[in-house]
Amino acid sequence: MLHIERFVCNPFQENTYIVYDETKDAVVIDCGAFFPEERKVIVNYIRGNVLSIKHLISTHAHIDHNFGNNTITTEFGVYPEVCDADMCLMDKLHEQAVLFANIHLDYELPIVGKCFSENDTISFGNHEFTIITTPGHTPGSVFFYCKEENVAFSGDTLFKMSIGRTDLEFGNYKDIKESLQKIFDLLPNDTVVLSGHGPQTTIKEEKKNLWMY
Repeated sequence: MLHIERFVCNPFQENTYIVYDETKDAVVIDCGAFFPEERKVIVNYIRGNVLSIKHLISTHAHIDHNFGNNTITTEFGVYPEVCDADMCLMDKLHEQAVLFANIHLDYELPIVGKCFSENDTISFGNHEFTIITTPGHTPGSVFFYCKEENVAFSGDTLFKMSIGRTDLEFGNYKDIKESLQKIFDLLPNDTVVLSGHGPQTTIKEEKKNLWMY
């Protein structure tokens, strides 16, 4: 059984997730920890629960979802993993910090350790996530879907009663509409969706909520 812990981080109120099972193997999803106290809480949680971090994965390459990558790499020796289509943005994280929040980062972010693509899997403990590509918010936005637990991490593609912005660099409204239809066709109605910002929802609820798009 998966244990999922959510941490709300940085000025954008981004959701960082630590996910693990009975083996204590874990993944960190979208480490947006920016403030020192946020970083400390996450590190203390990992150490306090004696977790072994196997992967540091990003649903997409916007800075609010990657502020804290350096802490996870430094403390636990794992490097970021991101969809290959988002490398164009992963190389611009420092620029994004200035553009989006007028923040001039005084630290370096780690290099990408691995790129993934459609239908790749992320394995840890007795579980795995399947990569479902969902371009639109960014070219390399993805869902991480765990079939065994019927839960999906949607990043900024799908929120409760909303969808991701497409007016930022490399965003595409047509693509995100197609990605949402793909997700609605692929995933069961009772799939729990954990978003990059805000509360959780389900596929069934968002099929009803998103008629306006």
